[in-house]
Amino acid sequence: MGKAEQQSADAAVSADSDDQSAGDDTRSLAVPDRLVSRVERRLPRTDFDAPEEYVAYVLEEVLAQVESEASDSYEQVDDDEVEQRLQSLGYLD
Repeated sequence: MGKAEQQSADAAVSADSDDQSAGDDTRSLAVPDRLVSRVERRLPRTDFDAPEEYVAYVLEEVLAQVESEASDSYEQVDDDEVEQRLQSLGYLD
């Protein structure tokens, strides 16, 4: 990623979930400022204390759903379905 891309994009968010044990390792990921702002606006309407907790929860839920669907039977997911899922999670307007 170039310097300009990095500057325009990102706030670091470490993925750490409430349901993980306290000793779990974490890594930082670059998340665009616009998404961090959206998460921060939603925070007061949740039980989460920090954006990192909320983001980790959302990722856990999405991955669990995707992995569950993949393990049931593999099916091709089209672009429209992916876009609808992202919209329902609030990532697309």
